[in-house]
Amino acid sequence: MERNYLMADTEMPPSMSYPRFLADMEISSTAKSLYVRLLDKTVNEKVSDSDGHLYTRFPISEQMAALSKSDATVKRALLELEQSGLLKRKRQGRGRPNKLYILT
Repeated sequence: MERNYLMADTEMPPSMSYPRFLADMEISSTAKSLYVRLLDKTVNEKVSDSDGHLYTRFPISEQMAALSKSDATVKRALLELEQSGLLKRKRQGRGRPNKLYILT
C-alpha cells in the first residue's frame, strides 16, 4: 500500500480520541486501550440513563476480541480503570451486561 505525506488538507481516517491525561497515568497500556475503546463506544452510541449520564454495554467477550486479550487481562484492566476513578460499572443482574460509565 502506498503511503503519502500528511498535508494540511489531508482527510483523516476514522479515529478514536486518546485523552492526553491518560499518557501520564500509571495504569497499564491495556487499561488505557480499553478506556479509549469504551470512550469511543459511549460517545458514538449516545445512550443515556434517566439522569442523562452516557453509558455503554460492552460484554467481556467483545472486549476480549477488540483488544485481543484474555478474559483475565480484560477483567484486570476493568478493575484498574475502576480503581483509578475512570470507570463505574453498574450491574444489571444475572445474564445482563453491566452499564459502563466512563468518568473524566
